[in-house]
Amino acid sequence: MYGDEEIRAVDKFIDTAMLSGIHRFDIIHGKGTGALRKRITEYLKTSSSVKSFRLGEWNEGGSGVTVVELM
Repeated sequence: MYGDEEIRAVDKFIDTAMLSGIHRFDIIHGKGTGALRKRITEYLKTSSSVKSFRLGEWNEGGSGVTVVELM
């Protein structure tokens, strides 16, 4: 996916997760150039539904994964 597609997908998933009672999920964006990770990070900073987020630990996928915790 490209940045805009990914942001729409993440936004829709956050809404679905909130309605379903999911409080934590992982976004697998890969490592690559880091452009997609940066776009996702910028979006998550502005989302009122997101409590916190971080890059994955080494056993979670490292910098290729963002772990998101919802309110």
